[in-house]
Amino acid sequence: MATTALEETTFFKGPEEHGATNLEWPERYVSIAAGVKIGLSGLTHIFKSPFTSILKIGAGGYLLNRGITGHCELYTRLGKNSTEPVNVNIRSSFTINKPRQDVYEFWRNLSNLPLFMKHLESVEEIDEKRSHWVLKLPANVATVSWDAEIVNDEPGAAIGWSSLPGSTIDNAGKVRFKDSVDGKGTIVDVVISYTPPAGGVGTALGHVLNPVFKRMVDEDVRNFKQYMDVESSENTLAGTGADRINHNSAVL
Repeated sequence: MATTALEETTFFKGPEEHGATNLEWPERYVSIAAGVKIGLSGLTHIFKSPFTSILKIGAGGYLLNRGITGHCELYTRLGKNSTEPVNVNIRSSFTINKPRQDVYEFWRNLSNLPLFMKHLESVEEIDEKRSHWVLKLPANVATVSWDAEIVNDEPGAAIGWSSLPGSTIDNAGKVRFKDSVDGKGTIVDVVISYTPPAGGVGTALGHVLNPVFKRMVDEDVRNFKQYMDVESSENTLAGTGADRINHNSAVL
């Protein structure tokens, strides 16, 4: 059985009252400048194009208010209530019908991950700790790549990694391996965290990508469980000779 959850938190709690500052100063400066320019354009042509000018004056006033107060209602509706970055956590837990050490060793060999994580194009191990990851977005619309480093390695128990500075999307993760209640399988707990690019646009993009990444993790988790369970079954059949019968059977 596999369970997955997605959480959004801020690194520091920002003000929650209505009208809280959720714009950083560079974006506020741009809003003020754009508001002044659009507003003046509307005033200049108020008699020549009344309707268009009124729209421009309204838009300019909105941008001025946005820049001066540092508050954007649209960002508030998207969940951005402060200038602090949003940290997204995707959690998953499932049981594999294989010994804990076997599951750990398979995962620790990072080049194995694309075998079941269909959204990973490749994972190239640079050295014992560093690796290069290439992720395929749904429908193969684009790829995202980054370098990561193993920051925690407890043989047979846990693996932790983090993207290196300069990555397109800052991300980190941790996998824990525990014996199942009956002692015959392994409980795998996965936590993957990432931070969208800074600024309101990044936060909006994060809200769009959150369900996408969650679906990707859900699918990859199911693939991993199926891959390991099938591999375990094939090994068992190979030991009994039943696999030879299976190879000659037909699927209707």
